[in-house]
Amino acid sequence: MSILDSLGLGGVDWVFLLVLVIIGLVVIVLIKLFLVLIPAILVALLVWFLTGDLFWAGVAFLVVALLSLIAKI
Repeated sequence: MSILDSLGLGGVDWVFLLVLVIIGLVVIVLIKLFLVLIPAILVALLVWFLTGDLFWAGVAFLVVALLSLIAKI
């Protein structure tokens, strides 16, 4: 007997399992994306610190992110 059975929700075990698996996959993808984008974030912060301009920081972020994604392929 599971906790969901005691709450009267025994039939939705598979739904909860599916929701938890989807949440886990989203978390894994977000962590992987963050790890791939760390160099781009650091370069953008450096450019913003040196120039004080968010436009050039954004351009630097996009260029480094694009180069790192191309390098992964």
